[in-house]
Amino acid sequence: MTQATQAPAQVQPGSFLTLHYRLAGPAGDIINTFHDKPATLSLGTGELSPAVEQRLLGLHEGVRTAFEIPAGEAFGERNPAMVQWVARKLLLEMGDPGAQYQVGDVVEFPAPDGRGHYAGAVQQVRNDENGDSVLFDFNHPLAGQPVTFEVQLIGVL
Repeated sequence: MTQATQAPAQVQPGSFLTLHYRLAGPAGDIINTFHDKPATLSLGTGELSPAVEQRLLGLHEGVRTAFEIPAGEAFGERNPAMVQWVARKLLLEMGDPGAQYQVGDVVEFPAPDGRGHYAGAVQQVRNDENGDSVLFDFNHPLAGQPVTFEVQLIGVL
């Protein structure tokens, strides 16, 4: 008696995945799980951008591949309105009163609705006649840039 070999599982909308992945822009990696434990996530829950998820659909368990995603498609275009000065007084109300902000720091804020968080990267810190404030860029670090997405699908449920 012979057993039929079953085709490897295929990624579909809503699939639960175990995978290694790497997201990189022109300046290099933003995230890379290949040197650590694999990630687990569900498609359609917002853990990956829709453009990245779209490229996973139809891939089979066990595959390792890479995609080049055009500028602006993976994380949208850069929005200048998302670069904003935040008064130190507001930062004290929202977070750690002893926090020291340095250019390049990424700071997490609670979402206004209380469900989730968002992050901003410190661009500038000032304490002058214009007030004590911090300039944050709330754009995704890869907004408006071409993205390389490399993936190794370990498991598909």
